[in-house]
Formats: sequence, C-alpha cells, structure tokens
Amino acid sequence: MTTRRQVLAAIGASGLAGLPSMPAQAFTPALKLLKYKMLVPEIFRAIPCPPTYTPCLVIGSGFGGAISALRLAQAGQQVTVLERGSKWPTHARRLIFSNDTLPDGRAFWHRKSADMIAGVTCRFDSFGGVMDATDYTNMTVWRGAAVGGGSVIFTGVMIQPERHYFDAIFQGTVNFDEMNNTYYPLVRKMLKLAPMPNSIYNSRPFGHSRLWDEQVAKAGYTSYPVDSQWNWDLVQAELSGRVQRSATVGMSNHGNSNGVKYDLNQNYLKMAEATGRAKVYPGQEVQGIGWDGSRYTVDVIKRSPDGRQLERYVLTCDRLFLAAGSIGTSELLVRAQAQGTLRNLNAETGRGWGTNGDTIVVRSFGMPRGLVQASPCASRIHDPRGALPVTLENWYVPGVPVDLGIIGSLGMAFDQTNRGQFTYDPYTDKVNLQWAAGGNDDVVAATRVVSNRICTASNTVPGARPFVQDVNGRNWTAHPLGGAVIGKVTDAYGRVKGHPGLYVMDGAAIPGSTGAVNPALTIAALAERNIHNIIQRGG
Repeated sequence: MTTRRQVLAAIGASGLAGLPSMPAQAFTPALKLLKYKMLVPEIFRAIPCPPTYTPCLVIGSGFGGAISALRLAQAGQQVTVLERGSKWPTHARRLIFSNDTLPDGRAFWHRKSADMIAGVTCRFDSFGGVMDATDYTNMTVWRGAAVGGGSVIFTGVMIQPERHYFDAIFQGTVNFDEMNNTYYPLVRKMLKLAPMPNSIYNSRPFGHSRLWDEQVAKAGYTSYPVDSQWNWDLVQAELSGRVQRSATVGMSNHGNSNGVKYDLNQNYLKMAEATGRAKVYPGQEVQGIGWDGSRYTVDVIKRSPDGRQLERYVLTCDRLFLAAGSIGTSELLVRAQAQGTLRNLNAETGRGWGTNGDTIVVRSFGMPRGLVQASPCASRIHDPRGALPVTLENWYVPGVPVDLGIIGSLGMAFDQTNRGQFTYDPYTDKVNLQWAAGGNDDVVAATRVVSNRICTASNTVPGARPFVQDVNGRNWTAHPLGGAVIGKVTDAYGRVKGHPGLYVMDGAAIPGSTGAVNPALTIAALAERNIHNIIQRGG
C-alpha cells in the first residue's frame, strides 16, 4: 500500500517541490528573468559572436551537426557550429532542467502553454527552453532547441532498422551492408550504446518496465532489450543516492540535470571543440541562407535566452552543412528557393516529410510495482502482421510523478504512404507544413490493434480516461523526417544538387520513416557515412 508520505516523498524527489518548479503565475515579470538567472546562470553568460567567415559552417548541433563538426575538425578544417538554443550545464546536485509535471520556461522554446502527455494543459513563462513544440495545421512537432539538439530531450533509445525496412526506405541509394558493417558500429562505439543492466531493470523504479514485459508476454509477444544512450553507471549512482535523481524519477523530455543521458555534449561536440578547430556558438538563430556568387551567406540573429535580439549579422563560408533537423533544414531550403537566394534547388525540395509513424500508447488499471516510474526504456516488441508493421517500446508516463498503474509505450509504425510537404507563404513570410488532417490515421489504427490485443490479454484498460486516450498521435510526432530527401534533393551522400559546397546532414535527408524504430541511430550513422565521403572526395 502506497502511503501519503511516500507519495509526497516521490514528488519531492521528482523536483516538484521548491523554486525550480513553481508555476509561472507565482512570479511577476520583474522577477521572472531573475528566477532563471538564479537557477541556470551559465546560460546567461555573454554570448560570443561567430567569425564573419569560416571555411566550414554547420547549422545545428544535433546528431548530424555534431558528427559533421567533429569529422571536419579532425580532417584539419576550421568549423563554426551555430545553435539557436543555449548550452545547458549539468550538475550532480542542482536541478538544471524543468520536470514534466509542472514545467516552467526551461522546458519549452518560447511559448506560454503546451498540451502535456498526461492530458493537461500547462502554462508557463515564455523562455528559451530545450524543447520546441512547433505547431502547424494538423501537426505538432517536438524537436530539440539546445546545444546537443535532440540528444538532450530524446528517450535515449538507439535501434538499427531491419534490412528489409531499410532497403524499402532508401531504395538502393544507401547500401545496408555498408551501414551495418561500418557506420552503425561506429556510432554505437562513440555513444557507448548498451542495453539496461539486469541490476537496474530489477530495481524498484523500473517495476513498470517489468510489468510492461509481463503484459506483452500475455498477448504472445516476445520483448527484446534495446540499446540506449543512458550512462548506466550514473543510473546506478542515482539508485544508490550518490547523485541527484533524474532518470529514476521520470525525467527525460526536458533534459537530465545530472548528465545521466550521455548526450552529444559529452562526446561528439566535446571532442570537436577539443581539437581547437571547431567552436559551437549558442544563441544563434538562423533566418536564411543564400549564395552571393562566391560564398554561402547565413543571416543570423543573436538572441539572449529570454528571446531578446542582441545583434544581427551575415556570416559567410565556403561550405555550408545543414543540420538543423528535418524542420529547420527543410524550412531554410524552402525559404531560400522561394526567395531566390538559392536558385538551383530542384522541385523535390520540401517534399517527402513524414512522422516516422509515431504514437503514444497508454493502458491503465495495472497493479503498481513501485513508487515512481523511471524514464529509460528497457525493451520493445515488434508486430509485422497488421496493415502496418508496429513497434512498441516500454516507456514511462511523462508528467505523472508517481506510479499509478498506468503503463506507457512509445509506438512507431512503418508507414510509407502518408507524406507531407513544406511550402512558403509570401504573405506571412512563413514556411508551412502541408499535412493531411488524417495523415496519421493509418498509423493510429494499426497501433490500436496491437494495443487492444495487449489490453485484452492483460486485463487492462485502453487509455487513462478521461485524461489520456489509448493511442495518441493523430496530429503529433517527436521524430520528424524528410523534406530534403537523399537521392532526390541531394546526391547519395548529402550534397545538394545544383549547389556545390552545400550539404544536408540530418533527418531531413531520410524519407519519412526509419522502419518502425527510433531514427537517431540511423541519422547519426548516415551522417558518419556522408561526411566520410565528403571529406575523402574533398567536397
């Protein structure tokens, strides 16, 4: 029996007590900024301006950008990396990041409210938080806004797609054997990927993971361990109380304060800057790109963490590497094509966008196995039998600080049919995503079949009514892909057709799906493959 005292203790451990999690209404405008300066003074340090010219300039510091920067620097190139978000520190004891339950401005990128997974709408300060929830008609996209990009906010899961899915996606443009033998293993080594150790799996905060495995087994599924980017030694340190708890009390979506998630700041980006030839500049919001006849131009606004414009300038480079994510890269290219700053982009620009078949799946009225739900994923199942192949991954329930017997899954279905397109509206000067209102209906329907099968076999209830439906994902994704598809907008290695020295190095190159698995490993491996070829061939 869980007592009231245990619940309050869990809430306190989750960082829900005290200043860091007080709602925005508790602060006057005059105190709001001071609050964040007290919590995270590091991000308010003077932001340097990048050099006006660099031979190689990278836009974005996620997987594609970090890998490009490191390999270029190792090859002797001078590299500037631009990142719109802040460089967030980590600390063994301080609460650097916001939690999911009562988020504040550190959670979201310059917005005042968000619909949370737990079924409530939260309101908070507008501030430069780590997650950008970008709204389009019929679609909301979660993406990173921090040095390290999506590696700061993702679930940590890194899975390689099966060969037949990979080949169906890339249609021979990218060779599976080359990726399987060289570049997937390279990324695994760099990021120290490993499945969850048994000692952690069997600990109290992962009772929901064990229950998840038991429930899917009752439906006839075999669950398989997944590789993750979590530092399992630090997870163990949380369990023993040697560092501030983060992963073991359900924090992930808005960052992990103690560094337990082995994000890109701890490997690729750190190594790139250590060469002395690469430098990451936070607070740099790119407005547009172009070609002036001799060099690439990048129009940049330098902003403070609260969004104030500090300066505006144009940078130049000989080689420009686009790694702003599927959304950022696609928007820059579509805008440049429409405004004529890049005149040779082809008709495929902005096309081929997809959601990776993402869904959030919930079932309830299971028997709680612990006090809290830890955030790292332990296992997954895959069902190829339905209208669309479906993967479900064991997940925590973000925003619910105690274990209430609600079981969450992150779903991904292999959908190659439904695709969107980016277009430019000259009247609003905005790039829009054209996505059908029912564009994810096939994914939701296929996932619901698998979810209902598990619920029936495990005597649980689909969803957590009235707050959360059983399968959520009709208008949402956390894994945007496409918009500058490899082999169409670019050659087979990310070189943009018609524009020598311009490259796409991120998820924009992948045509909408990575085969019912999380895309991070494939984005990273593809970046390793492409930058190797670019360096080897001199451009």
